[in-house]
Amino acid sequence: MNSDVIDFASVAPAYPELLMAVGALVLVILGVAINKEKSVLISWLAVLLMAAAGLMIILNPADGVLFNGVFIADAFGRYMKLLVLGGAALSLILAMPNSEANGVHKFEYSILAVLATLGMMIMVSANDLMSLYIGLELQSLALYVMAAIKRDDKRASEAGLKYFVLGALSSGMLLYGASLVYGFTGHTNLTEIVGAIAMEGRSIGLVFGMVFLLAGVAFKISAVPFHMWTPDVYEGAPTPVTAFFAMAPKVAAMSLMIRLVMDTFQPISHDWQQVVIFLSIASMVLAAFAAIGQRSLKRLIAYSSIGHVGFALVGLSSGTQVGVEGVAIYMAIYVTMTAGLFACILSLRTEDGYVENIEDLAGAAQTRPFVAAIMAILMFSLIGMPPLAGFFAKWHVFLAAIEANLYVLSVIGVLASAVSAYYYLRVVKTMYFDEPKSTFIAVPNELNIILAISAFLVVTYYFSVGSVLTNWAHIAAGSLF
Repeated sequence: MNSDVIDFASVAPAYPELLMAVGALVLVILGVAINKEKSVLISWLAVLLMAAAGLMIILNPADGVLFNGVFIADAFGRYMKLLVLGGAALSLILAMPNSEANGVHKFEYSILAVLATLGMMIMVSANDLMSLYIGLELQSLALYVMAAIKRDDKRASEAGLKYFVLGALSSGMLLYGASLVYGFTGHTNLTEIVGAIAMEGRSIGLVFGMVFLLAGVAFKISAVPFHMWTPDVYEGAPTPVTAFFAMAPKVAAMSLMIRLVMDTFQPISHDWQQVVIFLSIASMVLAAFAAIGQRSLKRLIAYSSIGHVGFALVGLSSGTQVGVEGVAIYMAIYVTMTAGLFACILSLRTEDGYVENIEDLAGAAQTRPFVAAIMAILMFSLIGMPPLAGFFAKWHVFLAAIEANLYVLSVIGVLASAVSAYYYLRVVKTMYFDEPKSTFIAVPNELNIILAISAFLVVTYYFSVGSVLTNWAHIAAGSLF
């Protein structure tokens, strides 16, 4: 057999990534050829490309380790990639109505979103410190540009610059940690690192490397104390870009952290558990209290996302399969709630522009009762009130923590949840009990469809998709053990 002939069948597990890479190049050529700055066609093609990659993952569930061990495909990776693709596609759909007002009408925006999503998929399937870094940087470089894509807006430019500077710092921390791990184990492959730790045992240098590595990943999920960029970037970036930041990248970074701690550093679980527990407690507590004084709606959502990352890390702190299942379920519900929340914000547009502050929502229940009702449902779900989906998300992660005897962590989580109810309910109170300050105008149907689907899934979660999602999460988590 001719060794120069490429065997495409052998790279079947990487077909979705290859499709995204080729698709991004085709979209670049097509965008230049069309030569239209306001090209909706490219946006829809990008959504179809993500949908095709998702169908390929579902219809061709191939497992394997490729490219000399730097890429791994398993059930866990497929589950998380579907969440990444779903979150990215939804954010692109949210961006289409009134895209010019948000500064995301250029065709380059959709291509950057595709490239960022490709980087996230590589992160999810990374089986080597090198591929991990390549995926993370491909995602980050695209996100830096997306944050500042509204070039005539000073706040957007400031958001992009802040994200770039702090992102470079986090990349440096991650690379320093990777170099220490390589220096003390002699390997960059995640599977071989496990074997080296099992043979040579724990060392201080290895623990330092692990801490720096996890710190770099914690920056991407906005875990405290690496959250400082999140409120400023969320507020300054255009709202559709903030929606993208709040969904897909969080899932990719969380899956990367799960793979690192549950697989690579499993022999030193006692060490990484202390780090994850600290990140979890700090994120839940700071977000609960820092969000109370916020007036900006997007800053409130930023602190909310920090808090939800803390809740997700409660499940990971257990270090068990049940904990990973809980995180997997939590991230799916979080993406659904976040998509609905941003659809609500983009739907509540006044003659002066999009709502910026919580006070701008005053009287929304009188003029836009449908949107206000769904936003109220989502706020109750974000609190974790039964029988909404947010309750079951927190149920799964707290259950895993209690089974692992992490009682103090669970109590802190419940108390932080109770404190967070204040600022979520303040939004509901503003919409339903305050006098209207402005008139809300009609919005395109795409947003109403996303609103209805999100509300349906949140309200009927237990009866509609709860058992299916739990089963998928169980299969995904099982592939890591």
